[in-house]
Amino acid sequence: MEDLDGRIVTASRLGTEEEYAESGLRPRRLSEYIGQKNVTENLQVFIKAAQLRGEPLDHVLFYGPPGLGKTTLAGIIANELGVELRISSGPAIDRAGDLAAILTNLNENDVLFIDEIHRLNRSVEEVLYSAMEDYAIDIIIGKGPSARSIRLDLGRFTLIGATTRAGSLSAPLRDRFGIVSKFEMYRPDELRLIIGRSAALFGMAIDQASLTELSLRSRGTPRVANRLLKRVRDFCQVGGSGSIDIGVTRGALDSLGIDEKGLEGLDRDILRLIIERFGGGPVGIDTIAAAIGEERVTIEDVYEPYLIQAGYLHRTQKGRIASGDAYAHLGLPLPEDAARRQLSIFDENGSEDAI
Repeated sequence: MEDLDGRIVTASRLGTEEEYAESGLRPRRLSEYIGQKNVTENLQVFIKAAQLRGEPLDHVLFYGPPGLGKTTLAGIIANELGVELRISSGPAIDRAGDLAAILTNLNENDVLFIDEIHRLNRSVEEVLYSAMEDYAIDIIIGKGPSARSIRLDLGRFTLIGATTRAGSLSAPLRDRFGIVSKFEMYRPDELRLIIGRSAALFGMAIDQASLTELSLRSRGTPRVANRLLKRVRDFCQVGGSGSIDIGVTRGALDSLGIDEKGLEGLDRDILRLIIERFGGGPVGIDTIAAAIGEERVTIEDVYEPYLIQAGYLHRTQKGRIASGDAYAHLGLPLPEDAARRQLSIFDENGSEDAI
């Protein structure tokens, strides 16, 4: 099985060393943040209003694909409010006692950021309800008949939750967030600004053609854009002139197997498999996973999202279908019978279904 941590174009969570390096590229203020204009403009109003009232900012939920800046924006909110940021994640908080320890160590108006909040244990989540609403938690001490409940008062705080799966959040938890913001994929012009800023922080000169090339191959994700920039910088420093030009950029990206649309080898293998072995689809996800030697969850969580967003793959009740754009991208002709079959499936099923 492929080592997903080694994928250049994955937007999954960073490793420790890479996260440390990435932190130097993150903006510190809303004025420095690029993209997500609707989210940041609204947050600017909410933050200012909370400061005028002398209250903590209402609890915030960020949702959207990974790598779009949810953690970065949480840090910016804390900076704008002038308070401390405490960071944790849903899988790391195993027990109610773990959450209680985190909450009781918060100072007045601090920001608590919980990444992957949809993966919180249900018993932990229930403790969080009263903390979010009443700034207090109830802890059970002892077992059996001698057990008793103690209520601990907390300082007022702001919880920022981030998730890639908003639908996996329970309704009681989701409804307790006063501010809910969806993160969208970035446009190429926004990615150009991000890459240019990162290159300046690296102290590297980069030409406009390289900025455009990198922005088009970054899958609409700043995290991927910065990773590609780092790898191009490596090629430039070892075999280039010291500044990033289009020749070095294209050579580096071609060596990494990343094409002009941001697809890498296994992305193309999935599309080619559907087209060449299954006539363009429909084909079940389990069949695809078995044919390429990957687990179903890996296909669904790592590879499919971008292929669907980019319009190369459709998901229907009968299975996955390669779109006409996939044929064109791979340089393959679209058979007339395949086009008719796809149209009949969509007529029967209507819109795509997430199965």
